[in-house]
Amino acid sequence: MTDVIIRRVEQGDLQALTDIYNHYVRETAITLDTVARDAAASQIWLDSFAATGRYQCFVAAKAGAVIGWASSHRYNPRAGYDATVMSSIYLAPHATGQGLGRRLYQTLFDALAGEDIHRMFGGITLPNAASVALHRAFGFEPAGIYPEVGRKFGRFWDVGTYLRCGGNPP
Repeated sequence: MTDVIIRRVEQGDLQALTDIYNHYVRETAITLDTVARDAAASQIWLDSFAATGRYQCFVAAKAGAVIGWASSHRYNPRAGYDATVMSSIYLAPHATGQGLGRRLYQTLFDALAGEDIHRMFGGITLPNAASVALHRAFGFEPAGIYPEVGRKFGRFWDVGTYLRCGGNPP
């Protein structure tokens, strides 16, 4: 994947990002959303990111086509949680298993270095060995498993919570 460019998200990326996310909504339990994201919801999501600060988003593009993203976003709207963020990463199905997740997370965490981030959470629907391995490689430690808290495709799913200190990679 050396021909992949990692850059900040742009307005023109919105449809590709929505398509990638909606694949996971329709086909997997990786996200526990059960209704595909529409254009209005995607725009609200995109508008939550900035070029600096705690909430940023980076995309991976190959030959001009967006094939994934990594982002940090608000953990909780209450002000006391401001120094805590959530991270997310999604790749187009054909782009997984090639090291792209590591490149995206490295870029995101480098951009967050120096920001006022005390803790970062990653929520992972289990089982998901690839996501667990990626998060562990970036210093996330298991903080707990919430058994059967999500329901999708007629079954209940466990969600693992992974926690890391600060915005800097280990």
